[in-house]
Amino acid sequence: MSTAQIPSLDSAAMAHLQQWMGRGEELTDDITAAPLRGLSATLDRDDPTPEHGTPVPPLGHWLYFLPQAPQSQIGPDGHPKRGGFLPPVPLPRRMWAGGRLVWAPGNPLRVGDAARKVSRIESVTHKTGRSGEMIFVLVRHEVHNAHGLCLSEEHDIVYRAAAQPGGQAPAPRPAEAQAAWRRQIVPDDVLLFRYSALTFNGHRIHYDRRYVTEVEGYPGLIVHGPLIATLLTDLVRRHEPHAVMRRFEFRALRPAFDLNPFFVSGQPSPDGRQVKLWAHDHEGWLTMQAEAELALVL
Repeated sequence: MSTAQIPSLDSAAMAHLQQWMGRGEELTDDITAAPLRGLSATLDRDDPTPEHGTPVPPLGHWLYFLPQAPQSQIGPDGHPKRGGFLPPVPLPRRMWAGGRLVWAPGNPLRVGDAARKVSRIESVTHKTGRSGEMIFVLVRHEVHNAHGLCLSEEHDIVYRAAAQPGGQAPAPRPAEAQAAWRRQIVPDDVLLFRYSALTFNGHRIHYDRRYVTEVEGYPGLIVHGPLIATLLTDLVRRHEPHAVMRRFEFRALRPAFDLNPFFVSGQPSPDGRQVKLWAHDHEGWLTMQAEAELALVL
């Protein structure tokens, strides 16, 4: 494992990174059926073939507007090289920390749409925790079709220092023992590969065991945070197939690895309009917390 030290992020370095605040990006994409068929297979669902006009399921928009940097522009971690739209944070470990999504009523993103995603960097902040220095980047996205706004999203990205010998990890939190809904997930190499392929995600922590253990210092391949979030929304779909998701928010608390099964769980409110969701590992430690707000369709 590399033990190279990252220089402390002083006020001058932070001022440079904060120059990216307000920076925007606009991407377009055609909402086709093939990625949704791949997602259904990856989630082990028996969905009908998506047709023109089929609504994109919650978090399915993550299969579109994908960054496609040339191979020569890929960094050592498998991500595009730092800079460009996102700030060039000089910390080696990058993770999706959480997000908040709101769907516009009456205008879902659908197969056949010519869609547009408008993104803006809202903030770049510095924190120091038990595991060292961290940079949080908040990005706001809005997805539109020909009829207007389909959904808005706040996306939290965290950059961390490299793992150091003797470093302290945050204390784990136990998951709730009781849940109305629960599903066991076996995160094998194939599942992680398929989701990486669907999202054109070259980040080596999800498929390169030597890199993730020797360079980034983790014990195994890391399950994608967006995949766990998608499995949580899929749990809702399995138990409330006719409900429409209006809001969803999630926060990653602890990495999940391919070394053992993990679980996704849910507990709906008495009226069924709110669902508390979480994921936990084989030892019972929380890996993700989430909440969903539903519109129930009778």
